[in-house]
Amino acid sequence: MEIAPDPALHEALTAHVAQWVDLFNKGEVSALDRLYEDVGVLVPVPGHPVVGPERSAVNARLLSFGVPLEARLRRCYTADDIALLVIDWSLKGTDPDGNEISMAGTATDVVRRGADGIWRYVIDNPSGIE
Repeated sequence: MEIAPDPALHEALTAHVAQWVDLFNKGEVSALDRLYEDVGVLVPVPGHPVVGPERSAVNARLLSFGVPLEARLRRCYTADDIALLVIDWSLKGTDPDGNEISMAGTATDVVRRGADGIWRYVIDNPSGIE
């Protein structure tokens, strides 16, 4: 049996990814942090999850490159207020020190919709299956 995706949910999750990209590109680390649950996990390097202030520090480091992020929701699977997102992303450009930055991947992320209707990261895994 195949379950058809809910277009409204897909649109809401696409908007969530676009909001993440917009906040990242504006350098708003505190606003990004509000898109995580309090216990939300970021896996910046496979096998090394971080939470809380360490998670914020990792995001701040990525923002410090000053390189634009591009991301596109490839696929999402939802069960009530939980969603698995498959996101293709890239971070390419020149940092303030003149170093070329070229990072890309396919993330597998888990988000949960709060009572306020906002989707927040439970698990942010930019390296996907690595």
